Amino acid sequence: MDLVLRMTVVFFLILLVTRVTGRRELGTMEPFDLIMLVIIGDLVQQGVTQSDYSITGTLIVLATLAVLTVATSYLSFRVRPLRGLLEGEPIVLIADGELIGANLRRERLTVDELRAEARQQQIADLGDVRFAVLETSGRISFLQDRAPLGA
Repeated sequence: MDLVLRMTVVFFLILLVTRVTGRRELGTMEPFDLIMLVIIGDLVQQGVTQSDYSITGTLIVLATLAVLTVATSYLSFRVRPLRGLLEGEPIVLIADGELIGANLRRERLTVDELRAEARQQQIADLGDVRFAVLETSGRISFLQDRAPLGA
């Protein structure tokens, strides 16, 4: 039972940390971020299992993780008010070609980073963007006013 309790606490701690760090940071992984994830995984494993290296302990922790993952997914699907808390909401970064500075600051996203994302989607000028939305996955969706050049 101790393993189930530990895994439950760690699960919700990880959920909280991912919500606090922001989806933009989670959407773009740098090598340092990958290394940090591996280290966090090792620390979490040690905190959850302590010195229990048994197959039974591993199965209990994995089963608890699976049940919690499915439960939060189900709750997010069935209980609409929880969806924003568990998954987040899309955030509009550009509306009718105008940057929404408050939302950029809230997500710690610079205009240069937004321009770089636009360039990766073949958009040269942010003024041509009708809407730019930071999705819950950390990706940015762009909707343009006009057809791109050469179309």
